[in-house]
Amino acid sequence: MIKWADVIHFTNKGNPAPEKRVEKTEEEWKQILTPEEFQVTRLKGTERSFSSEMCSLFDPGIYDCKCCGTVLFDAREKFESGTGWPSFTQPIKENAIAYHADRSHGMVRVEVVCNVCDAHLGHIFPDGPPPSGLRYCINAVSLSKSKE
Repeated sequence: MIKWADVIHFTNKGNPAPEKRVEKTEEEWKQILTPEEFQVTRLKGTERSFSSEMCSLFDPGIYDCKCCGTVLFDAREKFESGTGWPSFTQPIKENAIAYHADRSHGMVRVEVVCNVCDAHLGHIFPDGPPPSGLRYCINAVSLSKSKE
């Protein structure tokens, strides 16, 4: 189980190696993503809070990276945070997510990206439920949901 201390370690010392890498040009990403998906995942944008029904869906399943299809989260780790974005307590595997310091917008946060294709997913915070205490606050447009 990943804890906040692990997140800080990965952010400062380096992330676990991904199983593979997917790299495309900006034009190749634009061909497979909607304008909103491109803005959020490739340009580090943020969708409006409460703009997706994915926040209130808690059916079993797996959440994949919208860009490369990498499995990121299991619905069993999803919870209602009240923030307006889908929230999870853990990634499906330690090396599915990469962590980067984000000092934009006058804040200090930890950005989470797909460790395979570097798609911006959202941010992580140490205010989630036990036992991990983590809240992966994820843009719904950066995810695809598949059945288990």
